[in-house]
Amino acid sequence: MTLSQAETFSGAAGRAAATPRRTTGWRRWRFALGLLLPVGLALVWEFAVRSGLAQGRLLPPPSRIAEALYGLARSGELAPHIAATLQRIAAGFALGVVAGTALGALSGASGLARTIVDPTLQGLRAIPSIAWVPLFILWLGIFEASKVTLIAVGVFFPVYLGTLGAVMAVDRKIIEVGQVFLFSGPTMVRRILLPAILPHYVTALRAGLGLGWMFVVAAEFMGASEGLGYLLLDGQQLGKPDQIVAAILVFAVLGKATDTLLLTLTRPLLKGYDLDA
Repeated sequence: MTLSQAETFSGAAGRAAATPRRTTGWRRWRFALGLLLPVGLALVWEFAVRSGLAQGRLLPPPSRIAEALYGLARSGELAPHIAATLQRIAAGFALGVVAGTALGALSGASGLARTIVDPTLQGLRAIPSIAWVPLFILWLGIFEASKVTLIAVGVFFPVYLGTLGAVMAVDRKIIEVGQVFLFSGPTMVRRILLPAILPHYVTALRAGLGLGWMFVVAAEFMGASEGLGYLLLDGQQLGKPDQIVAAILVFAVLGKATDTLLLTLTRPLLKGYDLDA
């Protein structure tokens, strides 16, 4: 190897090593910048209440919300509510993803299936979530089955639409390439279809998860005795706005955490795509 070749190789290696460091540094800055707005708003509101510019009776300052959150955690009351909500989200998300993926893939791959299934599902999609509540209570009672089913309905439609759109958007030319190379069915799916579908599918999963968190609130209004939605109702009935806002903040943190977890779990499948939140 000549001296110039060695210098070129060394420079390329140095740039390759620096790239992960730059990426890690940018992620840290992005995390800090993402906290800038909520922290700034919290500080402004705290100052406004303490200085008498605003009243904290209906919208308590962050210090009171933190006290309420600490009190719930210290008493051991918060953890069971979080666990109950997470269990419902996990079960509803799993059911919604399985059903949405299956019907979305079927409708996307078959024009006949799409003609039969899609109009009905589009009509059902327009029904507000709260409208399902009395029907599910009549069918399934006020226990876990009705709550999980309502969450699954919320997850189902984004996953169905995302899968349907992803399958229909696959370029037929690359399928023809696979046919030229005589790929078998499983090989065609693994080598051709999945790489084309996965980015859109993960986006659909994230949208479904987000709607699942929205639907769990309505689900836990259906006679629940535990869960973050129950904390919201309890705070409203007892006139505790600090508890209400504390529960809302926990919803926000858990929603973001589960979205990040989903991205982390799917990142190995999406090398070359930038889907970071």
